[in-house]
Amino acid sequence: MLAQQILNGIVVGAVYSLFALGFNLIFGVHRILNLAHGGVVMVGAFAGLYAVLAGLPIWVAFLAAALAAGLLSVLIDFVAFRPLRQRGEMEFAALVSSIGVDMVLTTLAQRWSGTQVMRFPFDAFPISSFTLFGLRMTTMQLTILGVVLAVSVLLVIYLYGTSFGRQVRAAAENDRAARLLGVNVTAVYVQTFFISGLLAGLTGVLLGLAFNNVYFLMGEPLLLKGFVVLILGGLGSLKGALVAGFLLGIIQAICTAYLPNGLSDPVVYGLLFVIILLRPSGLFGDTVRNVRAVRQ
Repeated sequence: MLAQQILNGIVVGAVYSLFALGFNLIFGVHRILNLAHGGVVMVGAFAGLYAVLAGLPIWVAFLAAALAAGLLSVLIDFVAFRPLRQRGEMEFAALVSSIGVDMVLTTLAQRWSGTQVMRFPFDAFPISSFTLFGLRMTTMQLTILGVVLAVSVLLVIYLYGTSFGRQVRAAAENDRAARLLGVNVTAVYVQTFFISGLLAGLTGVLLGLAFNNVYFLMGEPLLLKGFVVLILGGLGSLKGALVAGFLLGIIQAICTAYLPNGLSDPVVYGLLFVIILLRPSGLFGDTVRNVRAVRQ
């Protein structure tokens, strides 16, 4: 029973990690909390759903959701963040701006869907289960784990194995110095927002398929969990986002299975409180760098 709950927690944690990777990427490069990220997840889920309803195969729906969410994320940067960045107002003003964008996205989706919960067709994704080492697994769980693993590997290769990735890391460290070294910082910003949106779109489709519902507020609870993962793993740490996402999923699954109803979230947020007290920079965060980022 415990092993099964841990497996379930790993699958849930994989979704948290995928969401947190995009959320954390924006913070690591731009030093802003993009609270519109949950809305981008929701838009990606709707894009994937309508692609399936149009008769396209599920893999095309994944691509459509990723592309739509990626382009939307770039648009959000152009509209909500770039004007503030040009004026040097990228702290509180950017936070408020992202909240406004999120409200616009959820309101438009509410009007579009009529507040109804929409569902993927039952034949959109083949669901089957099997037993491995005494643990029950489904094709959906394997797909989630496979997508998260593949995306994580590709993101690491992109950031640490390509010239574009080196430019992203240079801009994240010091954008002014990166400009002097010939880095096209504007292109870096576009790339990072597109990748963040791409990850959000994949997250939205996986969530919609796993729970078989898509609705206008589906990204908001995930945004709160993503913030917890961001703090637990360490601000700007992609490795921390992955580890903390899986850890959060496992803890939540075990608490749900063995504790009375309603105690899962208090335990999770209590853990967050303890981590902040004992290690304010998070599990994999750099205290000096985080303090410098707050002061800038």
